[in-house]
Amino acid sequence: MNILLFEGEEIDSPLPKRDDRAVHLLKVLHKKAGDLFDAGILGAALGRGKIESIESDGSIRFSFEPIEVPPPLNPIRVAVGFPRPIQLRRLLRDLSSLGVAAVDLVGTELGEKSYRDTKLLEDGGARAALIEGAVQARDTRLPVLSVYPTLAAWLGAGPWGRSPRALVAPDNVRPAIAFSALSVAPPLSSVAGEFVLAIGSERGWSDRERDALEAALFIRASMGGRALRTETACVAAVILALEKIGALG
Repeated sequence: MNILLFEGEEIDSPLPKRDDRAVHLLKVLHKKAGDLFDAGILGAALGRGKIESIESDGSIRFSFEPIEVPPPLNPIRVAVGFPRPIQLRRLLRDLSSLGVAAVDLVGTELGEKSYRDTKLLEDGGARAALIEGAVQARDTRLPVLSVYPTLAAWLGAGPWGRSPRALVAPDNVRPAIAFSALSVAPPLSSVAGEFVLAIGSERGWSDRERDALEAALFIRASMGGRALRTETACVAAVILALEKIGALG
């Protein structure tokens, strides 16, 4: 763990012995009473934690000193056709670590319908994956996670608002342009909307969905001739988008 993250209400409560964060502090970092560690409050400040005491039952009492507020998440929204549950966990972790602002899970015509029944969205697994990504990136902010039953429902909702920075559907079928050739303005420091990416499930988009994306003014951009796994395509597209908006400088 690069940083330990806590819900706000956890600051005034002892950390149970079997909590993964307690295990990491005592067994991995070999911390003792009085020692400091990097910490943050989910959605709020980064700072330092201090182990005040280790109780007889193995729980840890700690304090937290806020130091700085992390920068805003990157203005990138990723819509992706439901992947396999094991891929979804990795995908959410990686997109969170890249600092995207929002992740929209979308039912697709060619996607496996059973993937939409994943328990990750109900049992806290999805949030845990997002937190794992934030821990990796030393951040406290999590992407907003939403679910849409179909691509048509997502396009109809238009969660990116009235003035998106760019609407791009990475796809190696009938692409209109190479992703690398896209011209996106203004730079990251300017006021602008979200860079919106729409990525199909592992079987891709249907022709009807491609037509719907084009009708909604999405640019269908190629990332090369190779067929990529859904999570690989998402990560590659986000990195290309980050470069386009000047977030990698």
